[in-house]
This record gives sequence, structure tokens and C-alpha cells, in this order.
Amino acid sequence: MRDLGYSLETAIADLIDNSISAGADSIDIVCDVSQSQPLVITLDNGNGMTREELVNAMRHGTVSPRLARSPLDLGRFGLGLKTASFSQCRSLTVISKKDGVFSGAEWNLDRIDAVDEWILSILDKDDILKLPHIDQLGDSGTAVLWKQLDRLLEDETGRHRDEVINEKLDVLDRHLSLVFHRFLAGEIKGRSKISITVNGHAVVAFDPFCKKNPATQILPEEIVRIEGVPVHLQPYVLPHHSRLSASEYDFYQNRSDFISNQGAYIYRNGRLMAWGDWFRLIPKGEATKLARVQIDFPNILDESWTIDIKKSRARPPRPVRERLRQIISQVTGRSTTVHRGRGQRLFQDNAAPIWDRYADNGGIRYSINGSHPLIQRLVERLDQDGEKSLKILLASISASLPVEMIYSDYSTHPQEVSQIPAEHDVIERLSSLRAALWGEATGDADAFREVVRSTRLFERHMDVVDQYIDKEFA
Repeated sequence: MRDLGYSLETAIADLIDNSISAGADSIDIVCDVSQSQPLVITLDNGNGMTREELVNAMRHGTVSPRLARSPLDLGRFGLGLKTASFSQCRSLTVISKKDGVFSGAEWNLDRIDAVDEWILSILDKDDILKLPHIDQLGDSGTAVLWKQLDRLLEDETGRHRDEVINEKLDVLDRHLSLVFHRFLAGEIKGRSKISITVNGHAVVAFDPFCKKNPATQILPEEIVRIEGVPVHLQPYVLPHHSRLSASEYDFYQNRSDFISNQGAYIYRNGRLMAWGDWFRLIPKGEATKLARVQIDFPNILDESWTIDIKKSRARPPRPVRERLRQIISQVTGRSTTVHRGRGQRLFQDNAAPIWDRYADNGGIRYSINGSHPLIQRLVERLDQDGEKSLKILLASISASLPVEMIYSDYSTHPQEVSQIPAEHDVIERLSSLRAALWGEATGDADAFREVVRSTRLFERHMDVVDQYIDKEFA
């Protein structure tokens, strides 16, 4: 039972499911490793439990998964509290308070091993009040204490143990911010907005669909009915990274790998269960990394979705997969358009572009455009041998374009990739460009503006460009 595959973040997410199901809107996770006996405690302000309810909750398999549940219930097998806890610790203590009355019970695996019996210890009020952080419970609520943290600490001590804990808590924060983002944002109908803290630090909702950005495309919702119950499919196409603010980009880049996280996001009663999967309907790719489909289903359809104990895996039933297949081409097509859009505009400028894209002989290649006005003016000033040397130079540059390196850099750190050189005297560069085109002649203002745009040397200084053209081409 300890080896079902829980990590710290999935284990605590299971505890939070119980807290939310109990009506809690404030959940605090405390990881205290400074004491001689390190512990992790999860506290909530939910409805709490009587002694009888607590003892029943400590049973393994409390509720049959086949029984009908409340539409607001996030549970499934009645195993989460125990299996999640034992995956991280050898001692599980649950203290609950209902109508001001405490109840407490404890599973200790060492005690169970020693007597070879499932012995549940019932705590009296004196035992309960001696436990740390219990004074934080209000008139109602529940505290889950993990002690003997043999899995969490990984047998590390001193500074190394602190590094392990800090790394795991960082992963925990990111996981909770995604899995419960709709609860944290107050988007779940019939539920109040909840707050979650980790060692006093508030968990901030992470919306994987970037809905607040006006450049996010929200496509028409689809509805599939399974046994008469609606399943909602809401497609999104995220903005190109250039449409994100610096703070938005940092927020998303630090919490998400866009390529691995493309695909369907499956929500059960508003809680994210699985994400980043196209269910083998299409392969993941760089061009489709902005495509997302939000899929919502109620817990009454659990059997159809083959939910696992950790609530971290779900497979859509066939009718949902078929409808998803139908909308994927539309969603991924738009993602491809957004992702490549800037490049497409580059090759559609009125002036000849610096680079040309060719799709020929069954392949795609990029080549410097020998018809660009700058290159044409240079050719006019060269003799025949000079022209040949220039052509072989341009062909060599085109052939040696480091496509693999560019792809690697752009796919992992797109906002850090910039071809705009370090800033120099803008006016001096504009004068040099004009001289390269027309020498001492006046030239044409519109043609000059188009060449300036094609070079992309002055993207950050177009206001200066306009002032220069107004002055020099008047």
C-alpha cells in the first residue's frame, strides 16, 4: 500500500481533496523539519468529524466507489487519506474538531508490524492538546499529521536534507497551483473561493489556458453526452510568447513546459486530474504546443473514465475521444498559425525579405534572398569576380544556417532569442543604410521604410525611423 506511486505533491493533493469535500475554504500545509521529530501537517477549516465519523474515515476503503457521491465530492475509493499518507510516513495521526469537540486517531505502522494486527489508537483530549499546531483549529476542522517521515527526508541530514525538502516544497507549490487552480480562483460553481498555504506562503492559481490574456483564443465549446450526462470540451489556443507580458512569460515559463503540457486537461468536479496528453490521437510537436482542450466531467462518470487510486490518471471514454479527434485538427491548426504567424508575416512583406523560404524537392530550406535591394546595390558596385565571390559567400551562409541550434534555443527559451543587435547610434545606421541603397541620391521614402522593416535592425526604434524619414526625405 505504500508503493502505489504517490509523490509528496500527489499525496498532499489527495488530502486537500478531502478538505474541499468537507467544505473547507482555508487549507494550510506546514512542513516542520526543525524539530527533533520532523512532521508535516495539513490543517483545514472544514466541517470536522465526530469520533464515529473519524474512526470510519480511518478505515481502508471507507466508501465503495460504486456508490453515488455528492456532486461536490472529490473522493473516489475511500483510500486516499491512508494510502497517500503511508506513502510518505510511518505514523498517521488525524485530529478533527466538530462543534468544538475534539476527536483523534492514529495509525502507526511500527505498532502494526510488531503485533501483526491493524490496531487503531484512539487519542484522548490530553493526547490531542499535546500535539503541535493543533491550537490552529477553530470550532471545526481537521488536522492530518505525518510523523516518522522515512520517505520524505530520503535519509538525508543537515544541509542536504534542507535542500531536498525545499526542492520538494517548490514542486508541491507548483503542483497545487495547477491542480486546484479553479478552486483557488473561485471559478467552481456552488463553492466559495479557497486559499491554500505552504509554510505560510500562499499558493497562487496557475491557469494553464492563460484566459486573462486577450490574445488567447477561446474556441466554441463542444458537449458529448455519456449515459445522458454531459461532458464539456472547451478548446483554447494560447498566445504566442511575444504577446505575453514579461511577468506573464516568466510565470508561465517557470511553471510549464509548453511542449509537454499541450493536449487535453481533464477535470473531475473542477479538480484537474490529468493533463498534457493527446491520447495518441496526434503526436506532440513544437508547432502545436499552444493547443489545449479543457474537458470537464462529473464524478457520476468515474467508472467510464477508469480513474486510478491516486486520481492522477484518466482515460476518456470512446465517444469523448472521437469528438476530441474531430476538434483537434481545428485547435492544432490554429496553434500552428499562431506559432508560425510571425514568420509568415516576415515572408509576406511588400519589400523583398532578407530570407526566402523554399519548399522544394520534398524538403524545406531557407536561403538569403539575392534580390533584396541591399544585395542588388552591392552587386552593382562589384566587378564580375566580386559578384561571384559575393554569391558563393551568400550561398555558404544560407547552407550553414544552424537550424538545429536555433530550434533548440527557440523551443526552450523563445523570449531570450533575439536577432536585434546591441544598440548603436540609430541615426548613423540609418544614414549608412540609405547610402548603401542610393549613395548621394535622395531615394524614395516609402521604399526606404520597407527596406528598414525587412532588415529588422530598427524594430525597437521605429519612432526614430519615422522622424529620420520625415526629415531626410522631405
